[in-house]
Amino acid sequence: MTTILMVGTRKGLWIGRSEDRETWDFTGPHHDMEEVYSCLVDTRPTASGGPPRLLAGASSSWLGPQVRWSDDLGATWQETPGGGIRFPDGAGATVERVWQLVPGVEDGVVWAGTEPGAVWRSADGGASFALVEGLWNHPHRAEWGAGFGGQAFHTILPHPDAPESMTVAISTGGVYRTTDGGASWSPRNAGIRADFLPEDQQYPEFGQCVHKVARHPARPARLFAQNHGGVYRSDDEGGAWTSIGDTLPSDFGFPVVVHPHRPDTLYVFPLAGGGEGRYPPEGRARVWSSDDAGASWTSYDAGLPESFFVGVMRDGMCIDADDPAGVYLGARNGTVWASADDGRSWRQVVANLPDVMALKVGSY
Repeated sequence: MTTILMVGTRKGLWIGRSEDRETWDFTGPHHDMEEVYSCLVDTRPTASGGPPRLLAGASSSWLGPQVRWSDDLGATWQETPGGGIRFPDGAGATVERVWQLVPGVEDGVVWAGTEPGAVWRSADGGASFALVEGLWNHPHRAEWGAGFGGQAFHTILPHPDAPESMTVAISTGGVYRTTDGGASWSPRNAGIRADFLPEDQQYPEFGQCVHKVARHPARPARLFAQNHGGVYRSDDEGGAWTSIGDTLPSDFGFPVVVHPHRPDTLYVFPLAGGGEGRYPPEGRARVWSSDDAGASWTSYDAGLPESFFVGVMRDGMCIDADDPAGVYLGARNGTVWASADDGRSWRQVVANLPDVMALKVGSY
């Protein structure tokens, strides 16, 4: 198997290839000097039987955002016609960034999340996108805020067994769910504390600053969330949430990922100081993992730097489907670290890149 690791940065995209997940060859920059906040290794079978399609959500200061794709591992790229993802005339909004690219359940379907907060559907593998108007026209939208990074649908989770169902998350707005293909949406935030609000308003129906949500396809009703303050689990697809971050060194952070073969195993990367420092507690790089759905936690740092005063963004951690699983960590100092043993030990695979914003991995 060949493993492909896409590294999106503030100044382009790098693509790594490995046959053993220990030695890596990287090409780049692709889309030089463009912000790449989202990428996707689409490992679904292709009509040609060739390598997986690679997609990148790139944003140029001059030309705006664009979704580009490659069917030859980055040797050549094509892009969405008409200038990329664009709101319909009269929408009163302009797409600033593409924050998320996710494969759908149906063949050829790709979902995108953008800033300002909107979700888009492609039926042709990412060549063109249509606005999900039911969410864009939701009555809550006017009250959604924007975190320091902007207002973005950074989480899109199609239900693996029900194509009409999907859970999404926006910062700052919270978690929403549809069960009718996007025609209607309901907030799913009960039990999540918004500690940045006044004390008597900290459990609102919506408005929480969720940083990332993840789930395992074998147990789709269970969700894990990393919020601006708090790590949570839901066992009913967001109907109610329970805090699971109380024993972590900090409950602030950005990424959360779930192990591909063990639905009770998840990984987070806590940051210190309630978010003020935006670097790990004590300045030590440590990945924290739970094997019991958040009841207890263990830290792993073998091979990671002892002095580490940078953060890891919401899509700066990902995991592959191998066994043992490969876990990948990209930092804002342009370094990428990889573990080939379920996150127990780490090695640096590339350094001196621009600020890492997104990692995506896949094998073929």
